Amino acid sequence: MIPVYTYAMEPVAVMGLGRSGLAAARALKAGGARVMAWDDAPARREVAAAEDIPIVDLTTADLTGVRAVVWSPGIPHTHPRPHPVATRARAAGAQLVCDIELLANAQPAAFVVGVTGTNGKSTTTSLIGHILHHAGHAPQVGGNLGTPVLDLDPVGPFGTYVLELSSYQLELTPSLVCDVAVLLNVSSDHLDRHGGLEGYIAAKRRIFQGVLPPRTICIGLDDTIGRNIHTELTRQDSRDLIPFAAGRAVPRGVSAKDGVLVDDVDGKAVRVLDLSELTVLSGAHNAQNAAAAYAACRARGVAPALIVEALRTYPGLPHRHEEVATIDGILFVNDSKATNAEAAETAIVRHEDIYWIAGGRAKEGGIDRLEPHLDRIVHAYLIGEAAEAFGDFLDRNEVPFSLCGTLDKAVDLAFQHALEDGEAAPVVLLSPACASFDQFENFEARGDAFKALVAELAADAEDDADDADETDETDDDTQAEEDG
Repeated sequence: MIPVYTYAMEPVAVMGLGRSGLAAARALKAGGARVMAWDDAPARREVAAAEDIPIVDLTTADLTGVRAVVWSPGIPHTHPRPHPVATRARAAGAQLVCDIELLANAQPAAFVVGVTGTNGKSTTTSLIGHILHHAGHAPQVGGNLGTPVLDLDPVGPFGTYVLELSSYQLELTPSLVCDVAVLLNVSSDHLDRHGGLEGYIAAKRRIFQGVLPPRTICIGLDDTIGRNIHTELTRQDSRDLIPFAAGRAVPRGVSAKDGVLVDDVDGKAVRVLDLSELTVLSGAHNAQNAAAAYAACRARGVAPALIVEALRTYPGLPHRHEEVATIDGILFVNDSKATNAEAAETAIVRHEDIYWIAGGRAKEGGIDRLEPHLDRIVHAYLIGEAAEAFGDFLDRNEVPFSLCGTLDKAVDLAFQHALEDGEAAPVVLLSPACASFDQFENFEARGDAFKALVAELAADAEDDADDADETDETDDDTQAEEDG
């Protein structure tokens, strides 16, 4: 844990008591702050109270003298409508910040690599952390990925934090300065929370705030928005820029065109790695992730040879096209992290005979971009709030589907159909193209539930096989007795 002394002896409010909120409350309490914590969910308040964190109803409490409210990024504070506590806090003169801001205040001399983008943040963050660890940097890795930042270890002036930063976090982090700022890509996502695409882009661009020479910006050029931002920065900015891309050559940058990682940072266009060697990083999206991680680690001063060595040993992350099991010739893939259509597309294009489990809480933009790939889907199994809307889309495109409602029903029916149909390479693919919050706490919980259901199917299949073996053995014994 990293104690936060910024607000010692002062009242500080904490709104939202999920993982990051609890970690912030603990860190503030350890630093001597007078914590006032609240969550709209009684169960979360009970968990916090059991840790002796003071529970105060922020919807009615006197907020006079409170400089900061540590805000859970998942709670709306502007769009589509602000939570009442946000309105009260601002009226009292309090600043809304998130736990990343507290880390920036508590560890101001640490080297920070920040990663943001619509897709690929977690893989790229984890990959950078893996490379830096291989190179002897002993980084602390967290943020929007896994461990809340205040549950990480303090690193001091010579250590490194590698942080996945969501748009929700960036708009609540005014003091963060990234020594290496990585923007992977930008496409339509979370538009309701940012008041539209321009607000979303503005939130993502906050990762560049305070980045001055010798600090470095690494920016992806595979999407129009990224290219436009790069052009603007090239014309107006004196900071070091390392562009990267998966689908094109990048002068003075890093590219992965045609599956070969090319380092042209020094203008020498050195072919450093055939990406086909990296089985856990297959696909164009992962080629971009690898190029981004390579660029960021070059900016951190890691030798190219060490980066390549580390790329070859990267184990991958759960819930990102994770092959869970093969049962009776049917492959089950957990891609629960695919919370929008663009992310789901990267999984769908990798298979031919897909039994697709999709749905949840829909994102703006729907799933129209998947239309060119629908011939890969044998049958779809729809769950959650988006089930009927997705069904209408599939019906218009003549794709068979079943309204399952829940994940367990979807998995069972998909397995049954895949067994019956006899396709050449059947894949039961959980790639929801939706957020999970209608039925699960987060995408990890959804993916874990999928894996548990698949494990049950595997156990049942093994029991059936054992029963069949026992029957065969009995038949053999009977035949031996008759022969005798």
